[in-house]
Amino acid sequence: QVHIVESGGGLVQAGGSLRLSCKVAEYVFSIYAMGWYRQVPGKERELVADISRGGSTNYADSVKGRFTISRDNAKNTIYLQMNSLKPEDTAVYYCKAERVMSGNGMGDYWGQGTQVTVSS
Repeated sequence: QVHIVESGGGLVQAGGSLRLSCKVAEYVFSIYAMGWYRQVPGKERELVADISRGGSTNYADSVKGRFTISRDNAKNTIYLQMNSLKPEDTAVYYCKAERVMSGNGMGDYWGQGTQVTVSS
């Protein structure tokens, strides 16, 4: 079993910043891509940003220019720097590790989620 550990959520005022971290807790052979998704009640989970092992990034239009995703391959960790936060960014943020090759074979894994709340 591969565990995804997230941290960094919380409550912040509009215009403020937060930094989320996500780490694959166990030793794995490789990870193709990692990313952050978010979900609000009654809506589908949506991609916020992801990053491949080679460093290619992809962002939702709603966060471009405000959020930055980065990756430390040596630590199997990604970060999401969120600036200029808006109330509509309020959601549970989930980390996903894609095409993880481990002793269990290959699979995708999700974190437990971390709450981000932006007050107006």
